Amino acid sequence: MDLPSALDAGRDMLLLSLIIAGPILGIGLIVGLIISVVQAVTQLQEQTLVFVPKMAAMMLATIILLPWIGQRLIDYSREMFGIAP
Repeated sequence: MDLPSALDAGRDMLLLSLIIAGPILGIGLIVGLIISVVQAVTQLQEQTLVFVPKMAAMMLATIILLPWIGQRLIDYSREMFGIAP
């Protein structure tokens, strides 16, 4: 494998990582913002209140998106190993 091919493979790997992690992190961001707004409105400033719902939402999103994530990883692996679908 020459340098341009290795760089392309690395770029594709990083892009796939962002594509896979993006929806999960986005859900964590949205849940965190909603809870922060609720905390600001109710003046309840407990730091641990944000952690549990955010983690639960991110784990639920991971479970729901697992087939999609698996398919993306399988497609990438097939591309890297040169296996036809």
